[in-house]
Amino acid sequence: MKVIEMEMQNWKIEFNWIKAHTGHQGNKLADQLATEAATNGDIDECYKRIPKSTVISELSDLSVTKWQSEWDHTTKGAIMKAFFPIIADRLKMKINITPNFTTMVTGHDNIKSYLHKYQILDNPMCSCKKRRKNSRPHII
Repeated sequence: MKVIEMEMQNWKIEFNWIKAHTGHQGNKLADQLATEAATNGDIDECYKRIPKSTVISELSDLSVTKWQSEWDHTTKGAIMKAFFPIIADRLKMKINITPNFTTMVTGHDNIKSYLHKYQILDNPMCSCKKRRKNSRPHII
């Protein structure tokens, strides 16, 4: 793929969304080149030879690799990382993401240990018979 070849030659390529028709010079040039490429049958490099599914798959793989690298190097989201250390594995899971699920895995929840941490409650203990600290691992 041309993008990979260019990156191997130390080109820095980023794909970003830019709002159309706002006067961004790079976007105007991209539109012009795309129109030219779409209407010019003499261009040697033709993506019609590469199945769309291959392009989508390669871009998806590159995105997940970049995401994993950023995930590995961030200091944020320690609780989420404990649940999902490998991005590719998480993406393969069939999880029904609900508000309750999100609060549990992000650590931003209304369980007693969280509310006690911010001095909203006096006692972090669960009311169950085991009398343990009311925390995510205990609830799960």
